[in-house]
Amino acid sequence: MQPVRWGILSTAKIGRTKVVPGMMKSSLCDIVAVASRNEASAREMADELGIRKAYGSYEALLADPDIEAIYNPLPNHLHVPMTLAAAAAGKHVLCEKPIAITSAEAETLKDASSQVLIAEAFMVRHHPQWQHARDLIRGSEIGELRALQVAFSYFNVDPLNIRNKADIGGGGLLDIGCYAVVAGRYFFDAEPLRVIALIDRDPAFGTDRMTSALMDFGAGRQLTFTVSTQTVPFQRLQALGTRGRIEVEIPFNAPADRPVRIFVDDGTVPGGGSARATEFHVLDQYQLQGEAFSRAVRGAEPLAYGLDDAIQNLRILDALRRSEASAAWEAI
Repeated sequence: MQPVRWGILSTAKIGRTKVVPGMMKSSLCDIVAVASRNEASAREMADELGIRKAYGSYEALLADPDIEAIYNPLPNHLHVPMTLAAAAAGKHVLCEKPIAITSAEAETLKDASSQVLIAEAFMVRHHPQWQHARDLIRGSEIGELRALQVAFSYFNVDPLNIRNKADIGGGGLLDIGCYAVVAGRYFFDAEPLRVIALIDRDPAFGTDRMTSALMDFGAGRQLTFTVSTQTVPFQRLQALGTRGRIEVEIPFNAPADRPVRIFVDDGTVPGGGSARATEFHVLDQYQLQGEAFSRAVRGAEPLAYGLDDAIQNLRILDALRRSEASAAWEAI
């Protein structure tokens, strides 16, 4: 298969330090160019990573006929406008999560998605630890899955950081709460019926600095999560079944330089003493994500998660924000 020729919109940290280096490990991804509103910044990243071309505007990169696909890690409020611009230029788009700020905004991508591939960059669904854990759940290794518990947090009070700017889509729910929502849909193989949320906002930033939620997946199945932008860095996922549990030790930021583990526990020894570990060899989930999208571009396999999946995730996030205002359950 011929590698897909990629352009990178912006020198954002997630792209520069995680996504692009991961994609560059793959023979299926050829990173041709990077663009910034500041050409010097684009050139610095290009030199650092060994990228051939650097552009001083996004428009110049989109006009490059050599580029087939775009990775868009811009701030949340620019996800839709620049994805539409890339699609208009005939480029396929892998866009950082969330693909939009609201589901209504994401709906505006539908026409473009009939012309090019558009997907949301949830790399976690490409990691074997997630895939193996779901296989165990589907195979009734822990009986019937009844509950998921997700914790995900970091500490960031920098007023200049985009995550602390409410007017451009900052806050914990959109930044990391979206992972908890994806986890529920992925491991339950279902969609939630209703949700309720408790949200604490930073008095200066106006962003949600802590959000906890309960999501009802029907048939007694529940997801609970807490995400925070102002507590100790931590992440964990617990799947509780009728005969056992699965713990994913580093579910979201799985490192690319060391093995990761999940644990299966039948609960016979208190404190996790009966847990059995499965270790996954060193790999890069960003590489796997880039490869999957590249294969879809080449028609080698279908796009596993397209725009409709992204819109559904945002509908759930919308309902959680409505619950903040109503202080009540909100239907999806």
